[in-house]
Amino acid sequence: MAREMQKNTMFIEQNTGDYENGDPQKNLDDDGREKRTGTWVTASAHIITAVIGSGVLSLAWAIAQLGWVVGPAVLIAFSFITYFTSTLLADCYRAPDPVHGKRNYTYMDVVRAYLGGRKVQLCGLAQYANLLGVTIGYTITASISMVAVKRSNCFHKHGHHVKCQTSNNPFMIIFACIQIVLSQIPNFHKLSWLSILAAVMSFTYASIGLGLSIAKAASGGEHVRTSLTGVQVGVDVSGSEKVWRTFQAIGDIAFAYAYSTVLIEIQGYMKIPMDHPYIWWTLKTRTTDSIGFLIQSKRVHQKISR
Repeated sequence: MAREMQKNTMFIEQNTGDYENGDPQKNLDDDGREKRTGTWVTASAHIITAVIGSGVLSLAWAIAQLGWVVGPAVLIAFSFITYFTSTLLADCYRAPDPVHGKRNYTYMDVVRAYLGGRKVQLCGLAQYANLLGVTIGYTITASISMVAVKRSNCFHKHGHHVKCQTSNNPFMIIFACIQIVLSQIPNFHKLSWLSILAAVMSFTYASIGLGLSIAKAASGGEHVRTSLTGVQVGVDVSGSEKVWRTFQAIGDIAFAYAYSTVLIEIQGYMKIPMDHPYIWWTLKTRTTDSIGFLIQSKRVHQKISR
């Protein structure tokens, strides 16, 4: 009796929409979940959006603080870390066998499958702390960007002799309210067009910054100067400010690469069978391409970030 009740329950769960098409398995994958529709285009859009996200806005300033030696070195170091962790995660979608094992749908599922025990709780604590930090970082970055636009309009209207001081707090509240509203959208993972639009926007504002940097460097002038060691102590900043700015710059660069924890979710929505080698090739090459674009654009952005 219990077995028949279980079968009836499974029938009810799969009854919504599947039997209307005549085939109960038509809209389901091999694991019984809704059929995946992701492609290499949507996966690439997700990865590009995550790597070249809002964190790219502060990287020009970060490189200016660190200089031409330490700045690119830190960028390359974090890029290798991101590529290495992404490569490991791409192979952890199934466990224990990477081809025919059980699917892991989230980052925590991977930790539970390969580590287990108390490590799952510790990793969960670290992941939620990371998500909290990323959320705070996005809120601050968004408010700073909006304030920069408002100050720029003020300078154009009243001249550069006016201070045009603006508080970040109202813009933080506005951004937070918008995020609360957007978080109520159901099935947010199905909005693949949104990631494609965000990827296009990421390339757009990164390219605008790159073009402005080249134009500023080509025009010359006393304001165009770079340094091997970044801002100079005693000239631009004090010793304590140099230390704090250095740590802040490293934090900004690390923030720009914070996307590895969503790689499993991106991989989980691709419709190609997960034992197909094209999946790993797509995830790894798109990660490398995004990181390469990030590094190259930042090297030129330094020229106007002072």
